[in-house]
Amino acid sequence: MSERWATFDCYGTLIDWNQGIGDALQRLWPDADRAALLRRYHETEPQVQTGAARPYREILGLCTKRVAAALHLPPVADAATALAHSLPTWPPFPEVPGALQELRAAGWRLAVLSNTDPDLLAASVAALGVPVDLTVTVAEAGSYKPAPGHWNAFRRTSGMTPGRHVHVAASLYHDIAPCAELGIPAVWINRLHE
Repeated sequence: MSERWATFDCYGTLIDWNQGIGDALQRLWPDADRAALLRRYHETEPQVQTGAARPYREILGLCTKRVAAALHLPPVADAATALAHSLPTWPPFPEVPGALQELRAAGWRLAVLSNTDPDLLAASVAALGVPVDLTVTVAEAGSYKPAPGHWNAFRRTSGMTPGRHVHVAASLYHDIAPCAELGIPAVWINRLHE
């Protein structure tokens, strides 16, 4: 059998980023509405990610600042770094380690394509408890998804063509729509019941 790859988005697909982001923002502003914090964060991040591929730590800090401004929240000393410091503790979804282990046992090679920094992704991959064969971050891609940089970097590194791998993700915007444009089969994990 020839080599098969499953590529995954990390945050929102493998790692529960809503819990991680929500917990970190709620610690900064305990009296703020958690749903409003998350909603504003998710509206803000794609806007901040357009343009140059800045380090994800910077993106997290800028998003936090914009969330605070939009919701008229008081300044907090460590707001610019709170999300980046908390990210390595964000938990995987409960079913993820077992599902990844099953894929490895079935002969699939695994890769994670993520809009983050290499060291932050390394901490999250370690939390999965299942080794992956390849990771691609903004540092290698030169852009943030939905731009095609992650998939181009994956193909260059792995040698795979779109017909020999499937991409798995929760975000229609960041992952599923660009996969459709690139001709890459994709599995949508509809965690938000969209």
